[in-house]
Amino acid sequence: QAQLVESGGGLVQVGGSLRLSCSASGRPFGYNVVGWFRQAPGRAREFVAAINLRGGTTYYGDSVKGRFTISRDNDNNTGSLQMNSLTPGDTAVYFCALSPADSYRPAEYRVWGPGPQVTVSS
Repeated sequence: QAQLVESGGGLVQVGGSLRLSCSASGRPFGYNVVGWFRQAPGRAREFVAAINLRGGTTYYGDSVKGRFTISRDNDNNTGSLQMNSLTPGDTAVYFCALSPADSYRPAEYRVWGPGPQVTVSS
């Protein structure tokens, strides 16, 4: 069974940057997409970004386009999310997840990490 662990969350000031990493272990076979989602208190889980591990196609949510960059390292079963120009609106718990196919929908993702907190202070 595949498992995911994220790292890199924390506290950052407005305009700062953070890099989140997601490491897969176990048997992450059959999952072709790594996605990142976030959830702030009282809000629905929001799509942030995704990358197809085969072709490298990337997808971004409108609120992070131009500021966040998703990448993958297939050899090491890891994915990363580089977050720049952070604002208080980016404060949330961030989750990485695995899906068999490209999707923006959380329901399509079958394996989830526990999620680090990212807090952007003004």
